[in-house]
Amino acid sequence: MQIDIGITEKDRKKIADGLSRLLADTYTLYHKTHYYHWNVTGPMFNTLHLMFETQYNELWLAVDLVAERIRSLGFPAPGGYKAYAKLTKIEEDDGVPKAQDMIKNLIKGHETVTRTARAIFPLADEAHDEPTADLLTQRMEASEKTAWMLRSMLG
Repeated sequence: MQIDIGITEKDRKKIADGLSRLLADTYTLYHKTHYYHWNVTGPMFNTLHLMFETQYNELWLAVDLVAERIRSLGFPAPGGYKAYAKLTKIEEDDGVPKAQDMIKNLIKGHETVTRTARAIFPLADEAHDEPTADLLTQRMEASEKTAWMLRSMLG
């Protein structure tokens, strides 16, 4: 059945493509954060272990929201590591970083998510796609706040 929500198919496709990149970045950051949760060591172990758990749980919920928005626009949500590897700008780790490097890497990851979301915003705004704009605002706010909290741990 044809989708008639007041946004052209062409615009819905552009937005869905951007959201696919956001989904890949968010999922990759989720995976990295969970990996760090499992492997963090050192004097800040308990603090970081619990903080990373809170962060990966938030990211896990965000992944679902982004994927469902793509589906609402009428396009399939990408899935799988191969698809995400092509779409994400977040780099994977070689080995287990030290705790301080984990923090720095997660800051970079959250800043990447923020930039990806911000780049989609003009497309959503131009198409009068308020639900996507709202989702992007929420994702930017969450990632900017998390990056700030992580930066604060570095002093």
